[in-house]
Amino acid sequence: MKKIVILGCENSHANSFLKFIREDERFSDVEVVGVYSDEKEAMQKVATEFNVPTMENYDDGVGKVDGVVITARHGDNHYKYAKPYISSGVPMFIDKPITVSEEDAIAFAKELKANDVQITGGSSCRHATTVLELKSDAENKVGGDTVGGFVACPLSSKMGYGGFYFYSEHLVDVVGEIFGRYPKSVKAYTSGENINLVLRYENYDVNGLFVEGGFGCYYASRVAKDGSKGGALTLGLGIFMAEWESFYKLLHGGKSEFSYEDFIAPVFVLNAIERSMQSGKEEEIKKIQL
Repeated sequence: MKKIVILGCENSHANSFLKFIREDERFSDVEVVGVYSDEKEAMQKVATEFNVPTMENYDDGVGKVDGVVITARHGDNHYKYAKPYISSGVPMFIDKPITVSEEDAIAFAKELKANDVQITGGSSCRHATTVLELKSDAENKVGGDTVGGFVACPLSSKMGYGGFYFYSEHLVDVVGEIFGRYPKSVKAYTSGENINLVLRYENYDVNGLFVEGGFGCYYASRVAKDGSKGGALTLGLGIFMAEWESFYKLLHGGKSEFSYEDFIAPVFVLNAIERSMQSGKEEEIKKIQL
């Protein structure tokens, strides 16, 4: 039996994962030995619905588990929740945003790497069928070389979970999955509550649009020299299942699909976007090596 804890259980990821464990016999070898949230009401609601124990503190499972799922809404909690478990080397699922500050991202990734912690997570949107198709098309140069693209995703900056950073990794992860995780620079333009982006790659630009409160606005397209393709992203339990399955594989000895640098790359894109909003200028996106 593989024992896990879920830390930060105030969002739909926790409920979806618990539902898969309870209802899908493929995952009958996983036991949730504790859930934790700073929001006690949310924690108790999940515990009651899925008949799992609550934890007094987020580090109560240290030395007792085979894996850790971190789904806190506020990205600033992710490194904090993970830190006590890192030295044990157990695999981790870390929700978006991976963290908020660049300094935390570097420290977090260095600790994960030093302890050979296998990781997965980020935005569930990267598992959407349209995103996977466009990624494959880009890698295989379907229609020729990529000459541009467009991605739109919601923004939810008013809920108190880190403002701009709370929802914005959805767009950045979709862009990164299709076009590459390391744009050279970004220029951000505010338009009312919404934010328009130009993400500059070596030979082309990708345009982005954050729509404040636009929770139906998930779209991605790729333009190639001899054709283009795109469409609305189909979201639902399927994308949650895909990310749960990624973590389940790690629980059973699988290796991460990410390098540690790639895993934290969205944090540096997000910080560059925020700098551009403040400066009104095109901002370089840092690329780090651990």
